Amino acid sequence: MLDKQAPLAIGCAPDGLPFHIYTLENENGMRVQMMDWGATWLSCQVPVNGNLREVLLGCQPDDYPKQTAYLGASIGRYANRIAHAAKLGLSPNQGEHQLHGGALGWDKVRWKLKDFSEHSLCFCHFSPHGDQGFAGEVNVTVTYTLEQDNSLVVTYSAHNQQDTPLNLTNHAYFNLQDSKNGCDVRQHFLQLNADQFLPVDGQGIPNAPLKSVQRTSFDFRTEKPIQQDFLKEEQLLTKGYDHAFLLNQEHNKPCAILTSPDRALRLEVSTSQPALQVYTGNYLAGTPTRNGGQYADYSGIALETQALPDTPNHPEWWQYGGMAKAGSHYHHWTRFKFVL
Repeated sequence: MLDKQAPLAIGCAPDGLPFHIYTLENENGMRVQMMDWGATWLSCQVPVNGNLREVLLGCQPDDYPKQTAYLGASIGRYANRIAHAAKLGLSPNQGEHQLHGGALGWDKVRWKLKDFSEHSLCFCHFSPHGDQGFAGEVNVTVTYTLEQDNSLVVTYSAHNQQDTPLNLTNHAYFNLQDSKNGCDVRQHFLQLNADQFLPVDGQGIPNAPLKSVQRTSFDFRTEKPIQQDFLKEEQLLTKGYDHAFLLNQEHNKPCAILTSPDRALRLEVSTSQPALQVYTGNYLAGTPTRNGGQYADYSGIALETQALPDTPNHPEWWQYGGMAKAGSHYHHWTRFKFVL
C-alpha cells in the first residue's frame, strides 16, 4: 500500500512550492504518476515482455512550466481553440484566438489533492468568475483510476454557476515504442471510429462544416499506418494531423486504437465525449525530454477526447457539448486501456 501522506515533493513550481508527485500501481506492475501542478499525467509505464515500457512523452518537473506542448496536462475551461476570443469577452493567447483556456488555463495552476488511495487519485480546482474571461464560478475535479486490466480511467466532473463554455481533456502524448527518445510516431498504426472530421485553417480554427472522411487522408475507419496518407489535403495547412473527429456514439467500442510499430502493445481509447482531437505532435521540436534531451516533431501523438473546437462560435455544434448551462453537472470519462 502506498503511503498516502508522503507524495514525492520535488523542484519548485511557479507558486514557490514544490511539485507533488503521486504514484499508482496495479497488480500487474503497471505504474502511473500524476502531479498536482496542472493535474498532470506525468508517466505511464506498462509491463511489456517482462519490462516496463514508458508510453508517455514527458520532461523533468522543473521543465513543465517552461514547455509549451501541454504535456499530459488537464486542459480547461475550454480545450482546443476559440476563435476571435475578445469578441466573446475571453482572453486571447494565440494571436486573436484563445487556446486551451488562455494564458493561465488550468494546466498552469496547482490543483488540490482531494483523495488518494492505492489505485485512485482525485484533484480538485476552483475557477472564479472572470477566469480568463469566462463567466461564472466552476468547481472541477479530475479522478485518475488505475484498474487491474491495465486501464487508466480519467474522469472530469464540474459544477458551473453560470452559462459558460466548458470542455475538458487531458493532453497526454503517446509513443508506444520509444517515448524516452521519441521515435517517429508516424510509424504507429491508428484506427478511429469516426465518419466525419472538421477541416481547419493554418491556426487550427474551423473553416468549413464537418466533412466525411470517405476517400480522404482522414479515413482511419480501417487501421493504417499514420504515415500512409500523411501531409495530404487539409493536413498541409497544419503540418500534419491536428483535427477533430466526430465520434460514432458506440460507447461499447473503442473510439481509437493505437498500435506500436513492433505490434507488442496496443492502446484502446473509449470515452463519453463526442469528439477526438488527433494531433501528431507537429510542433514538438525543442520540447524537453526526461533525460535532458529534446523531442523532435512527430515524437508523440495526442488523442484528446473533447467537444468540437470553437463550439462557442458555432451554435450548430452545441448539440455535441462544450456549452454548459447554469447549474448543470458536467461529467465525462475516458478510458485508456493498454493491451499486450
